[in-house]
Amino acid sequence: MVHLENLTKEYDLPPVKGSPAQVVAADRLNLTIGDGEIFGFVGPNGAGKTTTLKMICGLLVPTSGSVEVNGIDVERRPEDAQRFLGYLSDFFSLYDDLKVWEYLDYFAHAYKMPAAQIPARVTEVIGWVGLETKRDAFIQGLSRGMKQRLGIARAVLHDPPVIVLDEPASGLDPKARVELKELLKNLNRKGKTILISSHVLSDLEEICTSVAILEKGHLLRAGKLAAVMQDAAAPAHRRLRIRVAAPGDELLAWLSTRDGVLDAHPSASVIAGSSSVDFHFAGSDADLAALVRDLVMSGAPVCAVEGSSESFEQIYARLSGGEVM
Repeated sequence: MVHLENLTKEYDLPPVKGSPAQVVAADRLNLTIGDGEIFGFVGPNGAGKTTTLKMICGLLVPTSGSVEVNGIDVERRPEDAQRFLGYLSDFFSLYDDLKVWEYLDYFAHAYKMPAAQIPARVTEVIGWVGLETKRDAFIQGLSRGMKQRLGIARAVLHDPPVIVLDEPASGLDPKARVELKELLKNLNRKGKTILISSHVLSDLEEICTSVAILEKGHLLRAGKLAAVMQDAAAPAHRRLRIRVAAPGDELLAWLSTRDGVLDAHPSASVIAGSSSVDFHFAGSDADLAALVRDLVMSGAPVCAVEGSSESFEQIYARLSGGEVM
C-alpha cells in the first residue's frame, strides 16, 4: 500500500563556522507497508518520524528518492495520491465555534464529496469514532480525547484506505489512550491501513503489526513486530525470576554462587512471606532444570520459576544506546 525507495530529506542550516551546512532528517529510507497493516514509526525527537510521514502525505518534497501510495507516485501525482490518504498531524487546530457535525460537514465539502452523500457520511463517521452523544456539542467544550477522536474522524471522512497519524496519543490520559487504541483497532478491522508514530512504545506493542525504528534519519530495524523483537532480542541469556516461600536473602546468596547466573538481584515486586530474585541465565534448558533441581534439593521452598522476554520498549532502548532493565 505504501512504498518508500531511497527516501531522503535534507534541510539547509544557517551558515555557522565549523557546523554542517545541512541536516539529514531522513536518509535513504526503504520500506514497504502492506495493505491492512498497523505500522508504527518509533524514534526519539529528531529521528525523522514526522518528516517521513509528511513526505508520505505529499506535504514535504523529498530531496531524493520516492514515495508511492497504492502504486501512485506522491510527488508526481499528489492530488491522485492524496485521495488515498487521511492525515492527522501531531499539532492540529479545530474550529471551536462549530459543532461536531458542522466541522465534519465543512470538511466534507472541502474534500468535494457529493453533497447528497455528506449527511449520511458525517453520521457514519461520528458513529465510528464514538461521538454520537457529542454530535451537536460545540468543539470548545470537548475533552482532549474527544478532540483527538474528532481529528481522526476528519482524517477518515473521505474514506481513504491509508490513515497517517503523527503522535495521536500525545497529551491523552490513560483512559483516553485505551479508547484511542480500541478506535484504531476498529478502523483497522474496517480495512484501513494505519501509519502511526508514538513515544508510548507499550501502546504500539499492543496494536502494531509492523514497526520501523528510526534514529537520526536512519532506519535501524523494520518489519513485522514479532520478527523485529525476535531478531533484536539479547541472544546471550534469558531473563528469569525464582520465588521461594520464605523471606530473607538466602535465595540471592545461593544463586550468586551458581555458574551461569548473572546480575542476580532482589525483584522489585514483594509478596508477603516470600522472597524472589531476578537474574540473567546463560545456559541451556537442561542447565536451568539442573539449577532448579539443585535449589529444591537444598531444601528451598521453591514456589515459582518464571521466564520473561524483553518488552519492545526495552529492545528499543538497547538498540538506541542504553539498556533498560
